[in-house]
Amino acid sequence: MFEAHFQTFEEPEAGVALTARLAALREELARRKLTGFVIPRADQQQNEYVAPSEERLAWLTGFTGSAGLAVVLAREAAIFVDGRYTIQAAKQVDAKAWAVESLIDPPPESWVSAHLKSGDRLGFDPWLHTFAAAERLAAACTKVGAELVAVDTNPVDAVWQDRPQPPLAQVAIHGLQYAGVTESEKVAQIRCEIDKLGADALVLSDSHAVAWTFNIRGADVAHTPLPLSYALVPKVGRPTVFIDHRKLSNLTRDHLEQSADVREPDALTPTLMALAKSGAAIALDSATAADALSRLITSGGGKPLRGSDPIALLKAVKNPTEIKGTQTAHRRDAIALARFLAFIDREAASGKLTEIDAVEALETFRRDTGALKDVSFPTISGTGPNGAIVHYRVTRKSNRRIVPGDLLLIDSGAQYEDGTTDVTRTMAVGEPTEEMRDRFTRVLRGHIAIARAIFPDGTTGAQLDTLARQYLWAAGVDFEHGTGHGVGSYLSVHEGPARISKLGTTPLKRGMILSNEPGYYKTDAFGIRIENLELVVAADIRGAEKSMNGFETLTLAPIDRRLIDTAMLSREELAWLNAYHARVRAEVGPALDQATKAWLDQATVELKP
Repeated sequence: MFEAHFQTFEEPEAGVALTARLAALREELARRKLTGFVIPRADQQQNEYVAPSEERLAWLTGFTGSAGLAVVLAREAAIFVDGRYTIQAAKQVDAKAWAVESLIDPPPESWVSAHLKSGDRLGFDPWLHTFAAAERLAAACTKVGAELVAVDTNPVDAVWQDRPQPPLAQVAIHGLQYAGVTESEKVAQIRCEIDKLGADALVLSDSHAVAWTFNIRGADVAHTPLPLSYALVPKVGRPTVFIDHRKLSNLTRDHLEQSADVREPDALTPTLMALAKSGAAIALDSATAADALSRLITSGGGKPLRGSDPIALLKAVKNPTEIKGTQTAHRRDAIALARFLAFIDREAASGKLTEIDAVEALETFRRDTGALKDVSFPTISGTGPNGAIVHYRVTRKSNRRIVPGDLLLIDSGAQYEDGTTDVTRTMAVGEPTEEMRDRFTRVLRGHIAIARAIFPDGTTGAQLDTLARQYLWAAGVDFEHGTGHGVGSYLSVHEGPARISKLGTTPLKRGMILSNEPGYYKTDAFGIRIENLELVVAADIRGAEKSMNGFETLTLAPIDRRLIDTAMLSREELAWLNAYHARVRAEVGPALDQATKAWLDQATVELKP
């Protein structure tokens, strides 16, 4: 029906191929005199989306989730996933070959300690684990008298005969009309942070930080415009960007060389070694810097300073140009969303549409804006029981028809040069049940509680998280994911350090963009999620004795009125919903064709108590 450009729906490999791969890896480990090996779902920079050449976990196990880790021993193997992927992992991996275990509680290190014995040698690739992760593995090994062994070359790569080549996408300049701040101004900000850290230099091990600092973008990984690269910013002197020169045109090279030296990636090791030999204190990002970098600096006589990447917070607080850009991007995206929601409302009741049809339709409407660069993540399109899988990704095998009586959950986003979007809507197809309406309304009340929150400077996401869950908790239910994540500016749709969750310890600052996405999932029945993006802004409170903040909602799309039990809403909640729908109607309606505008007018009609 629609031509999809950015997403595929193929089933991951399974069966005999995976069995042979596991056997080949075990033979390779035996040849290297290793008892076992740890395979994280990671590249050298701990990116959420990785290049095909880095998909070792998926190649070996068949599991395609964005977070996970496997441990392979001579006779046992386990894959560790978090609560988002428990159902998915059970369906994708061979239960005879792999035990599916928790990634969080208990952590993989507990399994390692329970399954290794004295004298065993557990291998790991120090370029694919952070220092902290390697330290935890080492402690688990030491506990039982085993040894953690850093390998020079990855044994998975040795048996992966048709491994794809690393990506070489061209780098693009992210102009000031989008970035808002020059590279030299950003480097000056970073140098202030380096001084605060008491460091002589900072390693930018996160490609997002390199892209933000030097106002460049790329296409080395899916869905996030990253140019895979490193950089070194000294307290004094010119920064150096380490990037494959084949990715650079004369124009982009000239752009980079205005503010930095440009060297090939293999120059990173000798450059760091030379700096370390001077006894320099070199700051590393604990979240993304490979353990190999720590080892390199230490072996050269330098001092690795491990901690939070100061660029992450600088990047998270959007400047006025970025804020204006994301507001423009969301209005543009709202036009595509209105066309899509009207299409679903018109066609879904026939029972002819499938989950894949929905994905392709939404991407087509976004492409029709003429500004779409990519989707910001693979669209989650789940109807009926598939909607209950939090990070469900439709394949041709799992693809379900959208039929009356089901709910359709669509979680999607877009990458535009002026901003990144992320939105979830849950739609009733036919007549919803009372249980669906009850659960939807409880999710909505939590969503409104976040959107209406007023909070003082210094408030963390953990302090707000309860607001989103309170009405679900009152019914004895909950959701097993965070309430919100940070969002980048034409960068990652999942950006730190701030988040709204039980673990969100970073204070929320004006200019940050976060998602607001409570949900409810009934296994084998249906899923519900309502997600808007929110901008942290100053709250004007009469008589306030402290500096107060609140949220400005960026997303502009109707919330399905058929799923709302208005009797459950307070007067203030109903007023918020009606005001939000009036805003959607006013800001989006004039840009729509007549038929879609008529649908939007009806979808945003004021609800009465």
